Amino acid sequence: MRHRERHKTHRTGWLRAAVLGANDGIVSTASLVLGVAAAGAETKAILVAGVAGLVAGAMSMAAGEYVSVSSQADTERADLDRERKELAANPRQEHAELTAIYVERGLDQALASQVATQLTKHDALAAHGRDELGISETLAARPVQAAMASAATFAVGAVLPLVMVLLLPAGALMWGLAASSLLFLALLGLLAARAGGAPVIASVTRVSFWGALAMALTAGVGALFGVAA
Repeated sequence: MRHRERHKTHRTGWLRAAVLGANDGIVSTASLVLGVAAAGAETKAILVAGVAGLVAGAMSMAAGEYVSVSSQADTERADLDRERKELAANPRQEHAELTAIYVERGLDQALASQVATQLTKHDALAAHGRDELGISETLAARPVQAAMASAATFAVGAVLPLVMVLLLPAGALMWGLAASSLLFLALLGLLAARAGGAPVIASVTRVSFWGALAMALTAGVGALFGVAA
């Protein structure tokens, strides 16, 4: 009886953008708020700075992801176009290249040649794109998906520190915001690990460490300029 396998590779495109967006939303907004708070600003000014950071950050993440992933998609299309021309101009050479790839992966020469022939008849460009260039439908670049996932999750992540600013008393804002933001980051690491099938402890430790470092440095800068003023 055939069993159903549950792989996570198909999630890599949106999952990377989503984790990056949420992580940046929490870290950058919490760091910004802590820096402004450490400088001695009032709650209203802290919220205005945080909301401005949320809007600017979400748009920046969307634009950055779209441009970056679009460049990747352009490169993939250019490679496939080049491969299409090579298949038309030198089919024997391309067949030999595909055969060599399968021999390197463990097939004997005769079987590798047979597999190359069958795949070429089925879809030559797809076979070369996948096995020669490493381009497949599952891992193909999707600019709009990446941009939307990154911007949306950045906004969600950024809202969390702002909610804490509203809930926490002024006297406990600094430590309360830092602690809650680290908790949010740890939960993000947990969710990302579960969604991607990765080790939980490593994921939680990674996002928590860099988040703590970013918040500490930004709060230090805010305190320095606040004292100087």
